[in-house]
Formats: sequence, C-alpha cells, structure tokens
Amino acid sequence: MRRSLLLPILILAAGLCSTAQAQTAADGLLVSAIDPAAAPCQDFYAHACNGWLKANPIPPDQTSWDADSALVETNRAKLRQILERAAATPTEATRRIGDYWAACMDEGVIEAKGIEPLRPELDRIAAVTDKKDLAPLVAHLHLVGTDVLFSFGSDQDYRDATKVIAEADQGGLGLPNRDYYLKKGKEAEQTRAAYVAHTERLFELLGEPATQATRDAQTVMAIETALAQASLSTVRRRDPSAIYHKLPRGDLDRLAPGFDWTAYLAGIDAPRFESLNVVVPGFFGAVGKLLAATSLEDLKVYLTAHLLAHAADMLPAKFVAERFDFYGRTLAGAKELRPRWKRCVTFTDSDLGEDLGRIYVEDAFGPVAKARILALVRNLKAAFAQDIAGLGWMGAETKRKALHKLQVMAEKIGYPDRWRDYSALGIDRGDALGNRFRAAAFEFRRQLAKIDKPVDKGEWYMSPPTVNAYYDDQRNDINFPAGILQPPNFDARWDDAINYGAIGATIGHEMTHGFDDSGRLFDADGNLASWWTREDARNYHTRSECIAREYSGFSPVPGVKLDGHLTLGENTADNGGTRLALMALRKALAATGKTARIDGYTPDQRFFLAYAQSWCTNQTPASSRLQALTDPHSTAAFRVNGVVANMPEFAKAFACKPGTPMAPVKSCRVW
Repeated sequence: MRRSLLLPILILAAGLCSTAQAQTAADGLLVSAIDPAAAPCQDFYAHACNGWLKANPIPPDQTSWDADSALVETNRAKLRQILERAAATPTEATRRIGDYWAACMDEGVIEAKGIEPLRPELDRIAAVTDKKDLAPLVAHLHLVGTDVLFSFGSDQDYRDATKVIAEADQGGLGLPNRDYYLKKGKEAEQTRAAYVAHTERLFELLGEPATQATRDAQTVMAIETALAQASLSTVRRRDPSAIYHKLPRGDLDRLAPGFDWTAYLAGIDAPRFESLNVVVPGFFGAVGKLLAATSLEDLKVYLTAHLLAHAADMLPAKFVAERFDFYGRTLAGAKELRPRWKRCVTFTDSDLGEDLGRIYVEDAFGPVAKARILALVRNLKAAFAQDIAGLGWMGAETKRKALHKLQVMAEKIGYPDRWRDYSALGIDRGDALGNRFRAAAFEFRRQLAKIDKPVDKGEWYMSPPTVNAYYDDQRNDINFPAGILQPPNFDARWDDAINYGAIGATIGHEMTHGFDDSGRLFDADGNLASWWTREDARNYHTRSECIAREYSGFSPVPGVKLDGHLTLGENTADNGGTRLALMALRKALAATGKTARIDGYTPDQRFFLAYAQSWCTNQTPASSRLQALTDPHSTAAFRVNGVVANMPEFAKAFACKPGTPMAPVKSCRVW
C-alpha cells in the first residue's frame, strides 16, 4: 500500500504563474498572503492564505489552483521544452519520447484518421459469438489498458514482503467509486443520470442511432451497478486484512466458474503461479453470476463503452470534448479543456515517465539540494525517535519495535538509481492511440513479470518531475521525487523555519504514514503482522478515533462532510508530521542560535505560516465535493486548521485563548 501527500487529481496540474507565488523566491514566506483581518486563532487557514486566495483565481481549464500549481506549471513547461527538442532533433536517448510527443500533438492526423485506429479493437469485440470467448477478449482489453470487469496484476505479498505475487482485484467501473452507484439523494441521482447521458453520447459519436445509444447506455449502467454492489468500499479497503486473501490458483475457477481463467491467463501471457491474492473474493463470485445472467450482446456493449472511454483522449476532438464534458466539467467543475500540449505532457509523463524524467533531472536537481534534504530527513527521524521514546500511552515492547521500524525506514530522494528500460516498447510517430495502447501493454507485462520474483526495492512509483511524495508500507520507505523539492516547498537559501514548515512537514507526513492506522499494521520488514501489544493497540485506536471524529465534523461544501475514517491515515500523517517537523526545527535552532524574528514573526510563527501557506488552495465546489466523497485526503483548509487546533505549540505561538476555534479545550493526538 502506498500513500501520497497530495490527491492524484492535483499531480501535474496546469495553470498560469501567479504574482503571489513568485514572491516565495525571497525568503519563502508570502507576507502578502497573510490577512490581518482574519484572526489566526479563529481561522488560521484564512489568516495565512486569504491574500493568496484572492490573488490566485482558478484558471478556467482547472478544477483547483493551489500553492504548488505554479511549480507544477513550471515543471510542465520544462517538460514541454524537452519534448519539443526531442521531437525536432531526436537523439538515441530522446527519440522515444520525441516520437510519442509528436504523435500526441498531431491533431491533424488524429482528425483525419477518425475512428479507424480504434476499428480493430471494436471489430475484435463484435467478432465474439460465444461467452466462452470472453476471457481472451477481456485479457486483450486489459493488456491495452481498458478497465473492464476486474483488474489483474502483481503486488508484494502482505505476509512475505520479500516476494511479489499475482493479484486479482475489483474493477470495471466508469464512475469514481462504488458509492456513486449506491448513494441515495438528489445529487447522486443527477450524477448517475449525467453519466448515462455521457455514455449515450459516446455511442452516438460512434455512429449508433439515438434509440440504440439510449438502450446501450442503460445497459452499461446496469452492469456497472452490479459490479459496484459487489465492490468493497474505499474505507474498508484501508484495512490491509480486508484486502488480503491468498488463495490457490484453482480458487479463481471456483469463485467465477463461468469465466475461462486458463484462457484469460494465457491471453495476458501471465507466468505460471500456484497462488495469488484475490483481494475481494466475493466480488469475483458476483462477476461469475453477472456473466451468467447477462446476455453476450449486453456484455459486448459494456466492453465497447469502456474501450471508447479509454481511447477517447487520442480520438478526434468530439470524443475528447465529450469525455471532458462529463469528467472535467460535470464531476470536477472545470470550465475549459486544458490545451493539447498540457495533456500531451501528462500522457508522456504517464507512459514514459522515467525516459522523460532522466532528461528532466539533469538540470532540475543538484547534489546540494539532495544533501540538504537528506539532512532534514535525518533530523526528522531523530525527532520521531524522541517522540516515540517519550510516549506515555505506549509500552516498552511496542516502543522497541516502533523505533526499529523507524531506524530501518529507507529514503529515496530525487530519482531512481537505475532507470527503467523501455527498449521493448515500440512508439510510432504517426499512431497516437496505438502508442497509448502499446504503452499500457508494456506496463501491464512489466507488472506481470514481477510475479514470484524478489521485490525490487529500488523501484519508484512516481516519475521524477512529479510534485508529490509517498510512503510505501511494504518497502518501508519514503519517496521524494525531484519535482517536489523546489520552491515553494524547499529552497536551500530559506531560513530553517520555512523549510521545516514546508518540506519538513511533508517529510514528517510520509514518515508518520508508517505508523498511521494502516501503516502501523506492517512491521519493519513490510509484513502484515501483529507487533503491537493489545493494550497499546487499544490506546492507539482510542487516539485515532478522536482524529476521525474531529475531521468527520468538517464540511468543505454545504451538505457534504468529510469522512473521518476515509481520511484518517492522511489526517494522522498531517498531524504527526507537522509536530515532528516543529520538534526538529526547535532542535536545529537550538544548535544554530538563529532565533531572531524575520518579517516580524518568530521562528515558530514562521513555521506555522509556512505550513499553512503550503496548502493555500482555490477549488471549485464540484471538485471539493468529489474529493470529499472519494479521496483519502482532507480538503486544504482542514489540513491546516485540523492540525493546528491539535497543537498547543500553535496556541502558544499566536497567543490563542483556550476555547477559541484554533485552541479548543479538547484536542487529539496520536504522534
């Protein structure tokens, strides 16, 4: 299990560089963003960010605009320059990314070809005349990246983190998660109706008569609803024990007897294996029943719809516009489709991330920055060790094991030591859709090739330009791509208070994931194991439930509240990571003696302001709602106010009276 700092929809977001953001270059603190009219003890997020929020409206092609967006846009512009050079004057190292980019950007060729690049795939679906032939068809669709019926791949064995095993999981939905199909209420019904209308329009763009398109869209919705009813909720999936069921290979035949698993595994060219993790066994039983109860023609309609949805971005403009209209405008509240070049940068980064990242890091990340980050990591680790040693609610045996897990936690900074080899991936300068399909097949096969092999602990799950970070439970490591290690998150020229409040809190956040409600269930070696005493586990649960209740009371948009259990891991990491960063800062300042005020603020005040300003975010109501319903990260204001309200150090720094919103009488703390 991997937990990232940011919600996925914000990674590589696009937009325009703002004046306010540019001011971070001086000393890291956005003084102009601070709103004296908003009392820090009443609403610290508003106090720290109101000036920034007013100066940074959401660009029309975005659903949100945050403190990192200008950095992301700068990174995107750098990647564009790399790709344009690679397309114009390719070298052996850049030809692949250059050809991919050129194909993606050639809208004239894409329009001229129309639906023809997809025709072989459509014909493949149409040619099936017997349900027994569905398994090889599903195998092929999975290979080219189409999400149908279920997912299949590989992952570390939860009970033996040194090995990779095969894994079969739920999948096949077109809406963000199961709750979109099952939730009741006017808004939920409107979203489902909009999705059906979107699917209907896709069929019409394919050439179907309106009456048939209407019927087919309803068929797709019915099949997906059945899959959703059998799916495990996002909250339940946060419990590792709920998604680990290691079973013999033959149990797949027992769970879904109407599906030819032998033909499917042959179709994806899976290596031979004796056992696998069937993540949600009941889901596969439901798939078996669904296949038996649904006509072949209806199943083919469903497969066609998902193929269309997957291919739309590389089809003519009318398909691109239709996909954006639902997923961008209706679900997330964007007003305009992003320019083609921005989308093509994202696709290239997604499909050839390390080929592109290898060129990116030559200029973007130097040894001085890496050394400073490693020093911060060491200081944060020392603070965490001090915190664990001083916990009154944890016994000596659990402390010893927790300290060992922290001690062996590894860090990966900047970029991989060994770059991924894409030589087996064929890229055609005149075939944008085919490139996406072949890239998906390359990645699918790369994942399958890991089955029954030792774990590669040097592998990264984010590309170097990504503005994000993550913790991996089973590798027990924290990972910081080069993309995030720049202003406004970090600058070697800034004073410690700013760097610890920004990137320091991020480092602490990722470390704390190893000890949140999910991460704590894995031991130092990455195995799902019981290493807590019963009393310590009870104490932990009591404290984490306090955080869950706190955040469940927050409402980002009228009528929608955060789910404190869905967001519990991220909230625990925000709270613990920020506290650890402050502890490390104070130790660093004690060593240097640099405690003078800067810009009129004490080091502690600058620390909290830097932390808050790292989350300044404008977001559409639709995007806020989508995030609250689907994402394990709380919305920005509560990532700030929820944290500082639990820290007496904040109340002291800003002289908050007990009982004010940011200094409540009762607060929560785990780490």
